[in-house]
Formats: sequence, C-alpha cells, structure tokens
Amino acid sequence: MKGTVLVADDDAAIRTVVSQALSRAGYDVRLTSNASTLWRWVTAGDGDVVVSDVVMPDDNLFDLLPRMRKVRPELPIIVMSAQNTFMTAIRASEKGAYEYLPKPFDLVELTGIVGRALAESRRKNGDDQASKAAAQKDHEGMPLVGRSAAMQDIYRVLARMMQSDLTVLINGESGTGKELVASALHEYGKRKNGPFVAINMAAIPRDLIESELFGHEKGAFTGAQARSSGRFEQAENGTLFLDEIGDMPMDAQTRLLRVLQQGEYMTVGGRTPIKTNVRIVAATNKDLRSLINQGLFREDLYYRLNVVPLRMPPLRERLEDIGDLVNHFLTKVQGEGLEAKRILPEALQLMSRYHWPGNVRELENLIRRLSALYPQEEITPEIVAAELDAGEGGEQSPSGLLAGDVTISQAVEHNMQDYFRSFGENLPPPGLYQRVLAELEQPLILATLAATRGNQIRAAEVLGLNRNTLRKKIKEHGLSVFKGGA
Repeated sequence: MKGTVLVADDDAAIRTVVSQALSRAGYDVRLTSNASTLWRWVTAGDGDVVVSDVVMPDDNLFDLLPRMRKVRPELPIIVMSAQNTFMTAIRASEKGAYEYLPKPFDLVELTGIVGRALAESRRKNGDDQASKAAAQKDHEGMPLVGRSAAMQDIYRVLARMMQSDLTVLINGESGTGKELVASALHEYGKRKNGPFVAINMAAIPRDLIESELFGHEKGAFTGAQARSSGRFEQAENGTLFLDEIGDMPMDAQTRLLRVLQQGEYMTVGGRTPIKTNVRIVAATNKDLRSLINQGLFREDLYYRLNVVPLRMPPLRERLEDIGDLVNHFLTKVQGEGLEAKRILPEALQLMSRYHWPGNVRELENLIRRLSALYPQEEITPEIVAAELDAGEGGEQSPSGLLAGDVTISQAVEHNMQDYFRSFGENLPPPGLYQRVLAELEQPLILATLAATRGNQIRAAEVLGLNRNTLRKKIKEHGLSVFKGGA
C-alpha cells in the first residue's frame, strides 16, 4: 500500500466514492462519519493523510484542525466542503490545511492531491510544519462572491498567496472585480495592518503618472510649490495596486522596473534613493503580450509583474453565480437605505440568459436601479426584461437576451467588429489572421475545461482533439489551474 488515508464525512455516499477512488489508486483507506473518531486516530498516530469534511455532527473541522496540527504537525490535512465560498478557502488556509477542495470535486484531482501531500510529507521527514495562522476573527461580509468552478480556482490561488509577498498580475475584462481581488489579497494577508493604496493608470494624465507614483520635490516642475508624497510612500509596509497597468507610459515603466529590481526609487526632482517595502499587485484588461509585440510595454517589466498570474473570469463564464451575486447586491443596497426586494426565480433565470458585457459591475448597477426605481417588493421577469432591453448587450435577440441559435461565427463576427472599432480610423497591426487564431485557442480550451470541471478526457472529446494533443496545448498555454483532470 502507498499509505493510509483517513477519510471523515457524515455523508455515506461521499465516503463510498472517495474510498473507492483512493483504494483503486493503491491507498489503504479508513472511514468515519464523525470528528471524534478522526481525532482518536490522529492522536494515536494513525494515518498518513487526512481527507475530511468541514461540518460533522459532533464538531467542526476548523475547530479541530489546529489541535490536529499541534499533535501531528507533519500530517497533511485536505479539507472538503460544500460551503464553497471565498471565506471557506481562506479559513482552510489560515488553519493550516494542505489543500481545500470544494464539493463536488473531481476524484482524479483528489487522488492527485493525496499523492502530492504524501510525497511532500515524506520528503520533509517529520519537519515541523505547524500552522503559523493567527486565530480566525469574525469577518463581516464577503469580499468575493460565487460558488462556480471558475471562482473556486480563484479562491484556492488567493488562499495560497495570502501569506506571501509575491507580485500578482490580475488579468480580466472591465467589471470582473480585479480591484476586489487585490483588496482581498491585502485585507486577508500579512500586510493587512498596513495601507492599501490603489492608482488607476488610465485615469491620470500621462505626464503626471511618475509624480503620482513616486512623489516630487519642491520646484521639480512648474507648479510644484511644495514636496508631495507619491503612492509608493503612501503604501509603505502595505500593498500598492496598479490598476490598468497596460496604460502606463514607457518612461514610468522603466522607473517601476527599477523599483521591482532594486527595491528603491527616487522622487521626481530628487537625488537620494528611497528604500521601499511595498507589495505590488497589478491588473489589466489588455493583452500585455500584444502590447509587448507593438513596442508599447516592456517585456522585462511584464515578467517582473507576472510572477503569479490570475485570470478573472467574465460573468458570462460563471452564470451559475448570478443567484448568489444578486442576493449579495440586494443585501448591500438594503444596507445603504434602499427598500428590501425579493427576486423571483423566473427573473433570475432571465438574468442567466443575458450576455453581461459589463460583467459583475453591470449586474450590481442593475440591482441598484431595480431597487431604486421600482416600488414593487418583488422583482419580476417583466421588470428585468424591460431593464435589460434598455441597456446594451452582446449578440442578442430582440428581447435583449442571448439568442439560443447564435452561431460561433456570429459571435466572433460581432466581437471582431468591436475590435476594429477600437482602432478608430487606424487598422490593427499586421499578422491579424494568425494572431486571432492563436488567441481564440486559449479561451476555447479554458471554456471547455471549465465546462468539464477540468476533466481532460471529456474536454478532448468535446473539442475533437487527441488527448495528448490537448495536454500539449494546455502546457503551451500554461493552463496549470486545471489539475488532475486525467
């Protein structure tokens, strides 16, 4: 046997399927439906890996986990939970769990995680891995909302990054919540007692960006009548969020690169380097690689920023989260003084058929509008349809909703028209044909893997690709977020 796995879950069906999967993989499996038996096994020194649900009849794993870590610091503990929210992932990380798996999960992924946990535990050979997490305090509200597979991937990456100072580059369309992610990295990380400072590169005149970032001395330029601190100084010992980094001028990019390389900067007009202790989180809705090819973004800066890449999915890729998001926004606007509303299930279904070009921000604005303008206590499908018709959607039917018979060709044509319009009277740079084909491949594979929950066998069948070809393309595009999908 490869090792012994202790499985605790009060759901007999879960215990059965997990036991079968792990047994087929060569592990000895011991099953229990309660926390007290699991605790007895752990204190007796039994088992090499623990796989446990959070909520059990006699105890909560998050209360038990610190005690388990204290008596068996080398024991990897994998947390399963149907309460698959952002805070569940954070609590699992803070309590010292090896990994967090939202239910339902891929059994192939589970066996892969168990194998890695066991291998790492044996390599460490009993070294003390006791949790460094502080006691969990109560948190009001949720910084991120959604239970979809796409959001679960985000939660798990964020949970691993909380106690790190690694630079994170968040890519995503406007309105997907990039600043919320940056704020969550700060508020739940080790720099939470320091300041969180955000600057939007697209909202500042280009000739003032360096002064805004690094500050300036008196007399540095016309109008500089006194010394002024920059965002780096304001964010000292905290987090600096550089939003829309793709709009940063080349001169400012060069100065930012120096900061990342040497950990120091100079104010505009200054002569003395200033040491800085700031975590950088950057975000963009642009393709930085394309900007590099056009000579508009420094390649060396890109690699300095892209230490931990994070892609925020557009709302159309996580439509199953709309119910949670709507309820979240209804509660939020009620707390701001608007009347309480209840949304009918049929209205939610209508929202789930909409394209949401403005993403989560558009959905929030819709809920605010519905709460403010309509006296009815219930939000009906007719109200939602009227409001969506009044806005601008994607490739839509006359009712403003996604047409069920829209072809891929029509969707591509619509988006390409928007792409050409974005250049105004100019034309895109040469090589568009090959560039479009290459850029379509990645989102196509991503969407298919998301739909199959990372199962590469099923994804290959849907795409009509050989399984090895799919694996090669996943590697080429760096889609490591999908694990163990066979």
